[in-house]
Amino acid sequence: MPIMLSLIIGAFFAILNETLLNIALVTLMDQFSISLATVQWMATGFLLVMAIVIPISALLLQWFTTRQLFLSTMAVFTVGTIICASAPTFPILLTGRLIQAVGTGLLMPIIFNVFLLIYPPHRRGKIMGIIGLVIMFAPAIGPTLSGVIVEYLGWRYLFIIVIPFALFSIVFGYRFLINVSEVTKPKIDFVSLILSTIGFGSIVYGFSSVGESANGFQTPSVWLFISIGAVGIALFAWRQMKLEEPIMDLRVFRYPMFTHAVFMFLIIIMAMFASEIILPIYMQGPLALTAATAGLVLLPGSILNGIMSPFMGSLFDKFGPRVLMIPATLILSGTMFMMSQLTMNTPVWVVVIGYILIMLSVSAIMMPAETNGLNQLPKRLYPHGTAVMSTLQPVAGAIGVSVFISIMNARQLHVLQKSATPNDPGAISLALVSGVELVYFIAFAMSIVAVILSFIVYRAVPMEDNENTGSKRQS
Repeated sequence: MPIMLSLIIGAFFAILNETLLNIALVTLMDQFSISLATVQWMATGFLLVMAIVIPISALLLQWFTTRQLFLSTMAVFTVGTIICASAPTFPILLTGRLIQAVGTGLLMPIIFNVFLLIYPPHRRGKIMGIIGLVIMFAPAIGPTLSGVIVEYLGWRYLFIIVIPFALFSIVFGYRFLINVSEVTKPKIDFVSLILSTIGFGSIVYGFSSVGESANGFQTPSVWLFISIGAVGIALFAWRQMKLEEPIMDLRVFRYPMFTHAVFMFLIIIMAMFASEIILPIYMQGPLALTAATAGLVLLPGSILNGIMSPFMGSLFDKFGPRVLMIPATLILSGTMFMMSQLTMNTPVWVVVIGYILIMLSVSAIMMPAETNGLNQLPKRLYPHGTAVMSTLQPVAGAIGVSVFISIMNARQLHVLQKSATPNDPGAISLALVSGVELVYFIAFAMSIVAVILSFIVYRAVPMEDNENTGSKRQS
């Protein structure tokens, strides 16, 4: 228990930063006189760095001990937080944010790998539910904390408050954390490292650049970077299949429930990130709520998400994934359709209920799906499975955020072009609502795919390397 507690304490505050700034983006735009497209890099730049560092996590987990990796990543994260807290200009603030991302990106693969090594499959659902307090509750409660802190203390305290907890986690980890992984020091393939950096970095950068231009996806540079990223990832994948000791072993996709978990994970991450970015903009715009009030509106959903994660994990251990996923995906789909009907006059309680249903659905889908997928892998593939899952989070997040914001902005611009009074505040708010409605309708369409996937899932059993990859089904 001290091992997992050491990791969870540090990871909670590191992952909290993924969404801590969502509600503060409007404040930062006013503070530094920057546009929405520029301030968006506080979120997408964070994801960009994570997308670059996470793919090499499987290699690092085999080169360094658990203690060495945890203490180093937390030290890097703390340095980045201190820079953010004292930043006099936006470029320096962004630099600190990117340094934070290096530490945050490596923490989750460490946690997943450790929990796979020290807990048997029949207990992993419950343990993964506890870890869900970190993975889902921390970023979910970020907007709520952010709204209150920004309203009453100022945006710098978003970082100042985190510093003592980060230092405490380093001290606690130094005192209690022990090594559980095996250091094998495999050969480093530098070509793979270069292809990984170019591929994942370019794909995230390309999608993140969508909002910087009024032309969105019609901008040539956007497609240039997306194309470079796609080619880089394809070459990286091809090289991994040829190497005896790949940096990221993509043979994990030979296991059907792992592949199923990846598709489910992508859908849920994109839907969740979209809500956490779009809802604050909607509430502080057309609904004219303050940052603190907007944060409090999201609080019930955040709290229930954290409370239900361990409970969902226990249900997964007892009943398997299908009993959870089928009703949860149906609820998520219905909620996304409901949110696509938002208007200028939507009561705040509707947003509260909608966000509660989204976060409850996510707690019943994402962690069980991920645990089920990882359970099917043989032990030697644990670092690679966790690296793949962890890499997908920033990539899917960046794609979701940039695509949905681009869609919202494009729809808003289209509506304003047809308006007789495009500069009227009422017309601008009405156009923004139209963009929000379209985003949630697209999210609704994605959730339908999740519903279909939930009907074909089955409980995975651990497999050895010499077993047939079509895992035996259990009820």
